[in-house]
Amino acid sequence: MHLDKNDIESISAYLHAKGYLQAGDTIDSAETPGDGNMNYTLRVKSGSKRFILKQARPYVEKYPQIPAPVERASAEAGFYHAIQKHRSISTLMPKLLGFDEANHLLVLEDLGNGRDGTFLYKGMHQLSQNELEQLCKYLNALHNQVGGVSNEAMANRSLRALNHEHIFVYPFLVDNGFDLDSVQPGLQKLSLRFKTNEQLKESAKLLGKRYMEDATTLLHGDFYPGSWLFVNNEVKVIDPEFCFYGFAEFDLAVMKAHLLIAEHDDNFIDSMFDYYTKPPSFDEVLFDAFTGIEIMRRLIGLAQLPLTLTLQKKEGLLHKAAVLLKTKIEN
Repeated sequence: MHLDKNDIESISAYLHAKGYLQAGDTIDSAETPGDGNMNYTLRVKSGSKRFILKQARPYVEKYPQIPAPVERASAEAGFYHAIQKHRSISTLMPKLLGFDEANHLLVLEDLGNGRDGTFLYKGMHQLSQNELEQLCKYLNALHNQVGGVSNEAMANRSLRALNHEHIFVYPFLVDNGFDLDSVQPGLQKLSLRFKTNEQLKESAKLLGKRYMEDATTLLHGDFYPGSWLFVNNEVKVIDPEFCFYGFAEFDLAVMKAHLLIAEHDDNFIDSMFDYYTKPPSFDEVLFDAFTGIEIMRRLIGLAQLPLTLTLQKKEGLLHKAAVLLKTKIEN
């Protein structure tokens, strides 16, 4: 089964064969619900029935030239199974209605028409305290209530290896084939001060090794505004295909990095820990480093965001990120 929104007949046959649609049910529409990066996703409507179909293909959907492991679908399905008994987590996520391992395809509850949190980068809206509280309590429950590796698929090593390349390696390559001036004039020249700093590159290398270590905390793995869905005056969490068992500091650092990029107030960001209880083993240095590397990869790596930041503000963020990585960059 190869999902294609223009092939309604095949989608209908598939959903009937799998029992999601009954005899006489017809598909009213199949549309792309948002700008996904990793997977091919469709919202299918049939009368009062609505589904989200999500298929992992052997490449990154947004960048088909980049190979990606289809096993990420199994990891995501495993995540949904792992959290289903924990209401403080599962009520903030869509329900997994079914998983077709052979076709790397998940059938998910449709949470309704909403928008992901990438609007936060536009500077016209920021998270409310209540939304921050919900998101941090979600992470607190995820990290503390769901433990132990339930299956090998959820180690998600192949996708983690791909993500490792794009977080810790690719942004620091001078000749990586991506001209940052196509994003914003002057960004390529600015980036070279960071790409050519050997101390910074060594810090990224060492941090990348920590990222690839297996640990015992279940992580969402990509906890940024693109994985937050704002619908019916609530904030939900979606897209855990990057999940793995690692260090709690990573999820929290990704969140903090994006709040900084989205220009949230420092005091507001610090209040994350009013709703998240740090375990005794929480490593502040590791947390800072993961925060810094996420800022860098989002500003000078391939995974660009819809930002309206000036070059000067990006420069300030890059310097802040370097400090978090214990590196001083000379002007």
